[in-house]
Amino acid sequence: MLCYCEGHCPDDQQNGTCVAKPGSQCFAAVEEIYNPETGIFETDRTYGCLPSEERGFMQCKGHLVPHHTGKSIECCNSSDMCNKYLKPMYRPRTTIPPPPTIPLHEAIPYIALLVSLTLCLVVFLIIVAAFYLRYKRKEESGKLYLVQGSKDAYLTSSHTLQDLIDQSSGSGSGLPLLVQRTIAKQIQMVHSVGKGRYGEVWLARWRGEKVAVKVFFTTEEASWFRETEIYQSVLMRHENILGFIAADIKGTGSWTQMLLISDYHEMGSLYDFLRSSVVDACSLQKLACSAASGLAHLHTEIFGTRGKPAIAHRDIKSRNILVKSNGECAIADFGLAVRYISETNEIDITPNTRVGTRRYMPPEVLDESLDTRSFDAFKMADMYSLGLVFWEMCRRCVSQRNGQDKWSLQSEEYALPYHDVVPNDPSFEEMHLAVCVKRIRPPISARWQHHPVLNTLSKIMQECWHENPAVRLTSLRVKKTLCKLNPDLSIEIV
Repeated sequence: MLCYCEGHCPDDQQNGTCVAKPGSQCFAAVEEIYNPETGIFETDRTYGCLPSEERGFMQCKGHLVPHHTGKSIECCNSSDMCNKYLKPMYRPRTTIPPPPTIPLHEAIPYIALLVSLTLCLVVFLIIVAAFYLRYKRKEESGKLYLVQGSKDAYLTSSHTLQDLIDQSSGSGSGLPLLVQRTIAKQIQMVHSVGKGRYGEVWLARWRGEKVAVKVFFTTEEASWFRETEIYQSVLMRHENILGFIAADIKGTGSWTQMLLISDYHEMGSLYDFLRSSVVDACSLQKLACSAASGLAHLHTEIFGTRGKPAIAHRDIKSRNILVKSNGECAIADFGLAVRYISETNEIDITPNTRVGTRRYMPPEVLDESLDTRSFDAFKMADMYSLGLVFWEMCRRCVSQRNGQDKWSLQSEEYALPYHDVVPNDPSFEEMHLAVCVKRIRPPISARWQHHPVLNTLSKIMQECWHENPAVRLTSLRVKKTLCKLNPDLSIEIV
């Protein structure tokens, strides 16, 4: 049987006719083909002879079989060329044709663009996050978190310095470093209140509270570092030790300020206080007992998991002792202090070039016989200096004197130890000659013998400045003796 063929002729013959084998059929097919150039679907019709192995109901009723594109086939075998007049109809396609693929060399610019946009987005998000965190940090500059055990406390405007110290100094080692630096940045200097060889002391304010700021010279970096280190010692805080608040280094490329912030005491140093005031027996006992108590706390080692090392001051003098508003003393200036590490039996001596105040140096320091391997030697050197400070106190204590007409009050003018044998700024050699060679000690006034407090202090100071360090009283013994003393409270200063 002859069949009409077009687009599907056997052996790629020209359009025309083909011979269907016995048992075979003629067919006409229609198919929907997507043209990527025009972007539309086109209809493609073909005619030909159906091979005998492909005949069948499902093949000739192709519209019943789902196809990726619309397609339909009809068959016939009634007569020659019967398929020429068949018009099969296809159903609309049931799926969307796959998108056209783009060659790799053409896709590279698109990939690069996508990667660039992604990176830009990531960088933008990072910048936004950084600015946000910076804003939050400034916003919460007054809400720095402290840790006390398992509780959290925060630094807000409602907290005073004493609140912060009470909350965060359970170990007695001072405020956290982050809080110290924050306080140092918020300090407002008011005016200078004193100047010495180490630097200058300023009255300042932090949120309305008065504080003292010691500004060290750049050449005194070792003193600043040592004093800060001593103040950060565990269990260092004591009522007769100057209250430490913060330490920080501020500056730019051209200048540097080393700051040490502490409690402010309006009455100033013991030196300034004694120069301008006289004291009664009760005040004298309080001054002397509190000074000894502060030194005893320094000298005492506290054992424990977080214990306190024994500390020797090495520069005890009336200028380094402050007078509090309650009449007690507070020891300050630890730039020359040394610590005793009992676990290793070592003495932590700072390489500071300062050697203390020559006027208050004990004989063993002046003649260079002090045993630097023995920590007790440093403590006994402190006791010698404390004895001289007691002498300064006693000169300014008033006592009653029975004159010709009536009882009167009397006291000596303020004077520094050895004021009558060495100049105002004595040299090392001058002090060595007076203390070691001539063995001179400050004179004991006769009137002190008739007053219980002055008499007791005169005996204590003479034992403290003994030439032999081994026989000097300890700070703890001096503290106990003075605290048990019952001063004469009948004298009032008008």
